[in-house]
Amino acid sequence: MQQRRIGPFTVSSIGLGAMPSSMNEDKRYPSRDQAIATVHAALDAGVTFIDTADVYAPAWNEMGHNERIVRDALRWWDGDTSGVLVGTKGGITRGEGETWGRDGSYEYLRAAVQRSMEALDVEVIDFYQYHRPDRWMVYGDVMANLLRLQQEGLIRAIGISNASVEEIEIAQQVLGEGNLAAVQNQFSPKYPGSYGELRYCEAQGIAFLPWSPLGGTGGGGRGVGDRFGVFREIGDDHGVSPQQVVLAWELALSPVVVPIPGARRPESIADSAKAADLSLGDDEVARCSAAVGIVD
Repeated sequence: MQQRRIGPFTVSSIGLGAMPSSMNEDKRYPSRDQAIATVHAALDAGVTFIDTADVYAPAWNEMGHNERIVRDALRWWDGDTSGVLVGTKGGITRGEGETWGRDGSYEYLRAAVQRSMEALDVEVIDFYQYHRPDRWMVYGDVMANLLRLQQEGLIRAIGISNASVEEIEIAQQVLGEGNLAAVQNQFSPKYPGSYGELRYCEAQGIAFLPWSPLGGTGGGGRGVGDRFGVFREIGDDHGVSPQQVVLAWELALSPVVVPIPGARRPESIADSAKAADLSLGDDEVARCSAAVGIVD
């Protein structure tokens, strides 16, 4: 498994998006045993970065559901988990009756971090990401709140998610040089709109984590080779799945990219992890980029 960097951490070049085991578009969830088996399959394949969030849960009153799955999977795996990085997120609120909102206040984020620490059974969050911007707050103030939590020793590395280039710049200013570990944005053949943020992160040496890198949990990932035939064609040439080609293409775009494909079946993440060893030629990368409308 190739290695890449997220802030101070060295991780596998392919991560696991654990969300589909607790939240997905078709609301079909695996059993707890299968969810844990999926995490174990990722670890067996050499994946050392797992992405989760406090809000990933089947219902509003089950917050922390996905974090607890990740906790138990790590606890029950028979290998060495000391090199596994778990990243979680906070800042989205979810209340009774499925009322959703955003809260970037210090008080809310501190309480959210403490709840995540309990759910993950850790004394400090290694990698904590601000999930979605609270548009009622000044973005720089929210970054200052995260910095305060870091200074208090509750979190080690800071990331942001669903951020524009301007917000990335603000985060850099407030957090200080080199203290923004990663940006997690939606990026896939279906949604190439964050390519500008990817290139900005590359120039700044910040990890870029594509979420839904295959196209989403509602079948976008399964049908990516039908919607974008070039990935299936190249996959056929290499004897691999079109999903592997998508992830290999994303890895080839920049050394700061760490895709986090979601999975709720062991077979899915086992296949995705193989993308780390799939080397595409320059012409193949260019064909993929052209097919989704990316031109440098």
